[in-house]
Amino acid sequence: MMIKSHPHEQLLVQYATGELNPAMLVMIGTHVDMCPQCQQHVADIEEQIALKVLGERVTDAALPNTVVDSMLESIMNSPAPIQVRAEQSRDYISLEGKRFALPATLARNEHRIGQWHHMVSKLWRAPVDIGNGEMLNLIYMADGAQVPEHTHKGREATLVINGVFNDEFNEYRDGDFILLDEHHKHTPQTQGEDCLTLATLDAPMHFTAGISRLLNPFSSLFFR
Repeated sequence: MMIKSHPHEQLLVQYATGELNPAMLVMIGTHVDMCPQCQQHVADIEEQIALKVLGERVTDAALPNTVVDSMLESIMNSPAPIQVRAEQSRDYISLEGKRFALPATLARNEHRIGQWHHMVSKLWRAPVDIGNGEMLNLIYMADGAQVPEHTHKGREATLVINGVFNDEFNEYRDGDFILLDEHHKHTPQTQGEDCLTLATLDAPMHFTAGISRLLNPFSSLFFR
């Protein structure tokens, strides 16, 4: 699998430092799960951050032996941690008779995936409520589906989980991460294959062609 579209450097740095909002944190984390190149990039960023922190650390004089002995004794005599049984999450979802594997980050949030709803034509949506008012959407495009031409009032991030779709700019396959804003206008569609994506919007999309423009007052009900 050759992933062509990746998050830009700033997003990967913000992911490594935990500065992203919850929705984008899951988006980038899921891409990193799928992309060896970005896994290495994030590891390099984390190493650079660690070296910087260590380099800036104030080097105090060595602790007296009595303090070290006291710390060791405290650690050795600490009660064993309470064992908590981990909750098992499914690492797949099923839709339209197909089974889709979920990358690790998304699998950990599988219990947050809501019910699937048929939107229009060959499009289905399932919300992923990750808390704090943050929402992602799983979008399933059957073969021959098309999202009407639109632009964006904010940022739209899309990650291909499985399958392929295309627009006026490119063709996107498993692991590809696409970030668009108000400067982009496109018509996502599938041809010859279906596609499952993970998407987030920080503002409603704006339909720009034909009768679909009548949907603009309600666009947040379909994609949010």
